[in-house]
Amino acid sequence: MPVRVRFAPSPTGLLHIGGLRTALYNYLLARQQGGAFVLRIEDTDQARYVAGAEDDIIESLRWAGLDYDEGPGLGGPHAPYHQSLRTDRYREAVEALVAAGHAYYAFDTPEALEAMRQRLATPENPAPKYDAATRMQMENSLTLSESEVSLRLLQEEYVVRLKVPPGETVRFDDLIRGSVTFETDALDDQVLLKSDGLPTYHLANVVDDHAMGITHVVRGEEWLPSTPKHLLLYRAFGWEPPQMAHLPLILSPSGGKLSKRNAESMGIPVSVRQYREAGYEPEALLNFLALLGWHPEDEQEIFSLEELVQRFSLERVSKSGAKFDLDKLNWINGQTLRALPTEEIARRARPAVEARVGAVNDGDLHAAVDLLRERLTFAHDLADAVYLFRDPDHYDEGGLKKRWKPDSARLLRLYADRLEAEPDFDVATTEAILRELAEAEGVGAGQLIHPTRLAVTGVTAGAGLFETLAVVGREATVRRLRRAAEVLG
Repeated sequence: MPVRVRFAPSPTGLLHIGGLRTALYNYLLARQQGGAFVLRIEDTDQARYVAGAEDDIIESLRWAGLDYDEGPGLGGPHAPYHQSLRTDRYREAVEALVAAGHAYYAFDTPEALEAMRQRLATPENPAPKYDAATRMQMENSLTLSESEVSLRLLQEEYVVRLKVPPGETVRFDDLIRGSVTFETDALDDQVLLKSDGLPTYHLANVVDDHAMGITHVVRGEEWLPSTPKHLLLYRAFGWEPPQMAHLPLILSPSGGKLSKRNAESMGIPVSVRQYREAGYEPEALLNFLALLGWHPEDEQEIFSLEELVQRFSLERVSKSGAKFDLDKLNWINGQTLRALPTEEIARRARPAVEARVGAVNDGDLHAAVDLLRERLTFAHDLADAVYLFRDPDHYDEGGLKKRWKPDSARLLRLYADRLEAEPDFDVATTEAILRELAEAEGVGAGQLIHPTRLAVTGVTAGAGLFETLAVVGREATVRRLRRAAEVLG
């Protein structure tokens, strides 16, 4: 049977970085096995629905290059791919479970549920499960006549709950964690259909995974406690469950789950949109996320998406959580960016550069990329080198105090004159002229190099000075040297 996996987010906010990792692992498994990657929108929780969240999910997946084979906007043989449009299927499934004795109607009021919680809660168990006494009362309702049951369903609010069998052990083989067991006595009678007629995640998840032919469920570790309930549902329906794989948590640098609150306190973006807006390359972000839980057989750290497809395996996904390392992500981003062709880096940098300095021609932009390539972590870093595209409008104050000497203006005028008179203007020529001038004036080369950098760039650090002059060009270099000599004196 061909592999079929799904990414099934809820549109309750911007796509979280952990969600993108889940989507990536599903995508890699599908592509490696020649299977299908399905996007399904689980939008039955209307109370938490956020307008625009679905668009953000789809845009984020497309930006990252994780193209799905079936889902919203594409359709497919199992449409619709929004759970809010599949409610008739869930109600039919629930009615079949009730008829078979695997589920029951529960008419508990919110007040009755709260009273139950207060009665059963202890310091060791502050959130007790739904109690058996109430379940027995609800089971007794099944002895009513069909008309009496129908009348009560019309007159009262109710939910439908799964009838968890007592005294059993649910065992399954997780593709990452190995053999996992749960005791049914510790499980709640899970709500399957809410009082508003919409399904819970548990029911819709199982019904849709079966209907869509999902062979592998790859999801976060937080869903592991729900798995025995899902397996009991599969058994009640008489369906074969998919293989399960539960991914390790993404941890904060200090340990503990990477929540929105602790991530923001550490300056770590939490949504994919934030990474996109910060200038991260999609290839680098996927590379980094792949290594948050999975590790290859060798020491390779930089992967293209195609290489990840070839190398990925669930067998090499760790059981333990992986700490989020923003420095590592930045390193991967720089490595990924610098490996791109000059033209591609320039294309990605152009919006940021032109926002700072206006229109820039391809030749100047490509020359700037070649000069600063090894210093780039983000494409937009190129925009910080405004001096490559226009004359500096200020000079670093700390640099002036340290590097500008009483004879700097005189030396720069002499250097400008010699550069203007020399037929050639390249890296070797500009360096040779500077060193010859320094020797002739009886000063160290640094007494010309540092003021020249300040005059031409306005800053004290950057790429090699003479390589920078070659990119800036003779006319601009001479003009800037003379202007600094005049302005700074």
